[in-house]
Amino acid sequence: MDTTILLGHGSGGKLSHDLIKNLFVRHFSNDILLQQTDSAIIDCSQGRLAFTADSFVVEPIFFPGGDIGKLSVAGTVNDLAVSGALPLWFSASFIIEEGFSFSDLERIVISMSEEAKKAGVKIVTGDTKVVNRGKCDKIFITTSGIGSIHERNIHIGTGKNICPGDKIILNGTLADHGMAVMAAREELSFKTDIISDCSCLNHLIADALDATREMKFMRDPTRGGLATVLNELAEKKTFGIEIDESLIPVNENVRGMCELLGFDPLYVANEGKVVMVVPEEDTGSVLAALKNNELGRQAAIIGEIVSEHPGKAWLKTGIGGKRIIDMLAGEQLPRIC
Repeated sequence: MDTTILLGHGSGGKLSHDLIKNLFVRHFSNDILLQQTDSAIIDCSQGRLAFTADSFVVEPIFFPGGDIGKLSVAGTVNDLAVSGALPLWFSASFIIEEGFSFSDLERIVISMSEEAKKAGVKIVTGDTKVVNRGKCDKIFITTSGIGSIHERNIHIGTGKNICPGDKIILNGTLADHGMAVMAAREELSFKTDIISDCSCLNHLIADALDATREMKFMRDPTRGGLATVLNELAEKKTFGIEIDESLIPVNENVRGMCELLGFDPLYVANEGKVVMVVPEEDTGSVLAALKNNELGRQAAIIGEIVSEHPGKAWLKTGIGGKRIIDMLAGEQLPRIC
């Protein structure tokens, strides 16, 4: 029994998974929450809505390829989009430390505004609190997002229509965001040219949805990375997952930094990637749609759904062996989003 909260409880891995299941879901339990998808799907008189919420505490707040403002918009847009929803409206709440630079705050707000316009969403409400020095680290942002969702997409978040033979597609390289943020931290004595993949994916995802008769599943591999997504997808299912390490795109500079610091790219956070499960017969059209977008140029089929080893995800390694992909046990990279 845990007696205190650890950094690992925010990792997106096993400790996070256990905290959500054993505390929040147990006490907040209802039929909508129990679906445990990236966005709650809600019936209302105007049709079906998707609703999501997120918080952002990244350190440093400015990093190569983005900042906490851009990240807060992209993260929320993507949670809606991977659920098959059309992102529409946002709230944005700020907790700001006394003494924080006004020019930095304006820079963050402008970044949010620009990213929201690119994504085609509106920030329609929010809240601001200022706390005493030392009670907050510069600035934290909390968002919520609402989008509309078509009846044909409501199964995507749960993956309930997945079956053996379906293919797993990733829209580009892994671990760019996590390594960009790590490289920007002051305690590292070297610099790299790694840039975060932080991006809104809703337009890319819309193209992919148009290219298939049925998108079986989507999820953005943020905290806990690709490995956590695959574990959550396979857990308690009647199918298994197999992916091929040689097919997973990773930039060489990112791979080198991961090796230097002892990280596995499979577990590193991403902020501009989506994992898709599509019917085998539609993989060609979905790949073509992804590659036609700048954010999907390096899209690849990285594995498939199999009938063997139900409930487990396996990796075919670069040297020809196989190993189980475990869920991250502790915190690999704190305050990465």
